[in-house]
Amino acid sequence: MNWTIQWGAITQAQFMSRHWQQRPLLVRQAFAGFKPLLGVEQLFELACHEDVESRLIRHDGLFNDWSVTHGPFTRRQIPSPTKPHWTVLVKGVDLHNDAVSQLMRAFRFIGEARLDDLMISYASHGGGVGPHLDNYDVFLLQAQGVREWRIGPVKRPQWQAGAPLKLLHQFKPQEVIQLHPGDMLYLPPGYGHDGVAVGPDCMTYSIGFRAPTQGELAHHVLQRHLETDNTDELAHGQRYADAGIRPTATPGRIPPALQDFGLQAVTALLSQPQALRLALGEVLTEPKPRVWFTARSRVKLGACQLDRQSRMLWDNTHVFLNGEAWKVKGEDARLLRQLADERQLSEVQVRSASTDLQALPRDWLQQGWLQPLGRS
Repeated sequence: MNWTIQWGAITQAQFMSRHWQQRPLLVRQAFAGFKPLLGVEQLFELACHEDVESRLIRHDGLFNDWSVTHGPFTRRQIPSPTKPHWTVLVKGVDLHNDAVSQLMRAFRFIGEARLDDLMISYASHGGGVGPHLDNYDVFLLQAQGVREWRIGPVKRPQWQAGAPLKLLHQFKPQEVIQLHPGDMLYLPPGYGHDGVAVGPDCMTYSIGFRAPTQGELAHHVLQRHLETDNTDELAHGQRYADAGIRPTATPGRIPPALQDFGLQAVTALLSQPQALRLALGEVLTEPKPRVWFTARSRVKLGACQLDRQSRMLWDNTHVFLNGEAWKVKGEDARLLRQLADERQLSEVQVRSASTDLQALPRDWLQQGWLQPLGRS
């Protein structure tokens, strides 16, 4: 199914200019008549899988006590829906369910490099995860039941001492909003929110976005850069030497010459922008933890689509798929960029590729990174 967000009184472009990373937006019936894409028991079953990240959060409404248990769970560990004040959170549902993966495509206008995952929260009456804020953008789509959100800006966040969750202390909301099935609330990073289920069987889909810090991104990119052949020259280059130095009376001091040598090595590493861009593309498409692809021995080359777990991006010189890079140009580049943008190619398009390029989708089909069109 091709999902499209119904923005109501504004356009998608106006949302980006007026709200994205700036202020909240409530969109009534963003997906009119929306119904859950998987049932409650299907969600609980996912929470019991070892390759799925899940949490069970309980809240004592009387004493304001919180508890957190991490999955995988047994079915008996998940409370009855008739018992109030509990929530099950299941992350990355788009990696495990075709319909949810299709829904995620409605949010690709932000860009695949920023799109992270879809988490489903199931709550009994009074259930929630407490007042908190996220350091990334999030769309909160109500799939079933009713959830009441208290939202407001937080200038200087303070945290509740001793809580097993990172909860805001003395959160003062400015708005109270009830979401019904099909309604959607957008919140920018750092905006306080507290959602509580009103009645039983409350299910909310949270579409989150990547927002790494500079330090995190630098760590991963430099680590990947150091792991590639691009740094062989540095690895096997000049070795530090200090012939002719005099005896030292301060053996605990780092020699200035060694400091300079180390800084020169880092400077040389950073003076390779194209190699760093290559490493960035590989990092951004690295499959998530717990992702496994099923290899095939026999494949037929034809219409194909990216597996729902595959991540594919491109820049001016390379295409990147699941942590690997290929240098492309001309018509082959156009076809692979189209695959990244649309996540599928027709048989005519695949057959129109050069002989060399056709080897790539064939290999990707064998590895399970691509699927015959109609499967994922």
